[in-house]
Amino acid sequence: MNLFPEVLPLRQSSREMVRELGFLQNVFTPAGMPHSHCHTLMETERLGSLNQNELSERLCLDKSTSSRIVTQLSEQGLLQVSTDPEDKRRKIVSLTAAGHERLKQIHSEANLQVQSALEQLDPTEREQVLRGLSLYARALGRSRRQSVYQIRTIQPEDSASIAAVIRRVMPEFGANGPGFAIHDAEVDDMYTAYTQPRSEYFVVLDQQGKVLGGGGIAPLSGGDSQTCELRKMYFLPELRGLGLGQKVINLCLEAALKHGYTHCYLETLLSMKQARGLYAKNGFMPLDQPMGDTGHFSCDAWYRKELVAGS
Repeated sequence: MNLFPEVLPLRQSSREMVRELGFLQNVFTPAGMPHSHCHTLMETERLGSLNQNELSERLCLDKSTSSRIVTQLSEQGLLQVSTDPEDKRRKIVSLTAAGHERLKQIHSEANLQVQSALEQLDPTEREQVLRGLSLYARALGRSRRQSVYQIRTIQPEDSASIAAVIRRVMPEFGANGPGFAIHDAEVDDMYTAYTQPRSEYFVVLDQQGKVLGGGGIAPLSGGDSQTCELRKMYFLPELRGLGLGQKVINLCLEAALKHGYTHCYLETLLSMKQARGLYAKNGFMPLDQPMGDTGHFSCDAWYRKELVAGS
């Protein structure tokens, strides 16, 4: 695996920041409590109230650890735990008056710490710090959520599952009439279709091995030998927004280069705005008319990308 040049410097900067913020200490001294307890109070304040499962997710902690923290804070009178009136099995966590007072102290000390650091920077640098940290935090979150999914090349047992995904997603966007890929013969046997020469297809699976989406490349029907088509890239709703589409596109473009293609073409719908945004982000340029002879005459948006190694 070739590491990005930013990996090691970013790791070093992250370590320095963690140390400077005092996170290696067991206790946040001004508050007299562990950092995990401070974060629990802050997330509860930010959302007003939340159930314990939501709290675990937001703190990136396992349920038993977050439950233990909530119990300790409630024993200190800083959190209140009540039963959800709509679901007696769920516990709702909220701040007490004492919890609000303790948070005022925490915020005051933490604000002074950050203010002192930002005073060392000019306005442009402060903006750069905020944007950079926000981007990095979002990227870390996406990476964590993606880690529970697997992407691999299609296997014979995947054909029925990915066909079901295609037939569920395409009608969601009105693409179930004549002239759409949902009616392609290959949908019934995707494994055979994409184990043909210069073709590959990748599927995304959850922790239970269920296929939730996929995408692939194959020669453009009716096109020249140097152009492939990005085909059958569809994801169930639970996969969207996690950055897995980008991962699948990366694999498809790498496969296209490996098979000697110089261009990649795709067809889609103007109504599929999220997908079109992803294509544009990856350098696909809009076309005025379709290429090749795919038979998908109902598509109304066409794109092509020049393939360059490393792009």
